[in-house]
Amino acid sequence: MSDATTGNGDAAGATAARGEGKGTSGAADEVQRRALRAMPALAIIFIFSILSLQAFNLVFEQIGAEVGAPEKASLITAIPGIVLGIVAVIYGSLGDFVSLRKMMMVGMALIVVGSLMGLFLSGNIWTIIVARAIQTAGLQVSGSVYLVVATKYVPGPKKVIYFGVFTALYQLSTAIGVLAGGFLLEVNWVYLFAIALASVVFIPTLLKNLPDSSREGAHVDVPGFLLAGVTIAGLVLFFNTMNWWFIVAFVVLAVLFVLYINKARRPFVTPAFFANGQYLMAVMLIFLFYFGNFAMTPLFNSTAGTLHGMPARDMAFVLLWGYLAATIMGVSSGAIVGKIGRGPGILLAGGLLAGGAFLAAFTLEMGIVALGISAVVFFAGLGMAYAPVVDTVMGTVDVSESGRAVGVNDLMMNVSPSIGIALIGPWMAQTAFSGLGMPGVSDGEAASYSTLFSFVGVVAVVGLLWFFAVRPKVYADGWGRSTESGTLDEEEMEEAK
Repeated sequence: MSDATTGNGDAAGATAARGEGKGTSGAADEVQRRALRAMPALAIIFIFSILSLQAFNLVFEQIGAEVGAPEKASLITAIPGIVLGIVAVIYGSLGDFVSLRKMMMVGMALIVVGSLMGLFLSGNIWTIIVARAIQTAGLQVSGSVYLVVATKYVPGPKKVIYFGVFTALYQLSTAIGVLAGGFLLEVNWVYLFAIALASVVFIPTLLKNLPDSSREGAHVDVPGFLLAGVTIAGLVLFFNTMNWWFIVAFVVLAVLFVLYINKARRPFVTPAFFANGQYLMAVMLIFLFYFGNFAMTPLFNSTAGTLHGMPARDMAFVLLWGYLAATIMGVSSGAIVGKIGRGPGILLAGGLLAGGAFLAAFTLEMGIVALGISAVVFFAGLGMAYAPVVDTVMGTVDVSESGRAVGVNDLMMNVSPSIGIALIGPWMAQTAFSGLGMPGVSDGEAASYSTLFSFVGVVAVVGLLWFFAVRPKVYADGWGRSTESGTLDEEEMEEAK
């Protein structure tokens, strides 16, 4: 930042410096204003992304049966899920190097191609899978660009508000997706592909307002991104298939990736990024608090069906209250964190996560209402967690590395719950802990479900203990009541015009 901008110029050049500073500051403010004007459009496209994901998750079995390939139906969600895990890291990292405007237009092109392919070539299981993979790759750009803009262009104290809105949108989209999937299944599931096409109406707004800068002298590290992509694919495939060959492949590829970033002249991420102890300590909070994200919905569904005879379709409407609670908490989380600070916000979120899981563990035999209340408490914790946790994590890296941090955060948010569902799913099917339930819970299936709920609660408690251990090291004031993360400086915003 220049002396004129900071006000530190000498007296002889004060007048000229003030004029230059005002010009630079005005240009930077305009870039910031335009970037923030793009946020509502990005948010709506992100809603389409999660809505489509959840809707297809609900109806994939019926789609597979209708096109004569029920044994391959799970691939309709599994393969796009793998694509999501890969592109989330790549898009976030690219946000540090390439034009956000160009990234979004590439995403729009993928949305259109995938949607039209799904609408007009929906008679074959493989064209459906490919269409969903392409559509997913396009839609994910909106979420990554939203987070990069929030990190780079939103003033520090307001970042948690945007992070809170982001998680609220995720939960709201989940609720709408469940309802839309059920409704369109009765009409024609093919129309699910049309939802994302509405994104094209936002192209003019995004072209006008998104920053169009690339880092000066930067190049896109194609070999590095490809190696990162296949490494992540090995990890995600393992948690989708539990085939140990994939974890072997992941380990080998991870070693090659480490060697590459140490030897390459200009890798997209350097070893120094992973040597940031503060960042690594903070990102573990994401891993621990999001562990139960994928497992709790099927766990609630299975418990309701096995113990109380309620089908998953009906239980979805009970869980809808949990998603709505998460939405409300997500919207409110920015204001809550603004009042009490990030540290206390993390304590509140972790307490709700643990409380909801343990409440279910003790009350699961009391009926559907008890399960519904437990779901409301747990999902409210998820809604509360994102803003203070992610703002804490992003506060440990320089703003110039925020895109890569967003990518790794997204990877952690996919891998951690994938581990959770990979562990809990088989245990659910086997009623593996039929003699280990909480006090007062009957032996058998109830005890097994009780133990699984408790397992999720224990991981949340470990997250709270980890937070207490690292709190003095990640916050300058010990509790995160002040916001350390900043935005791009004025010179960088001038380049972003």
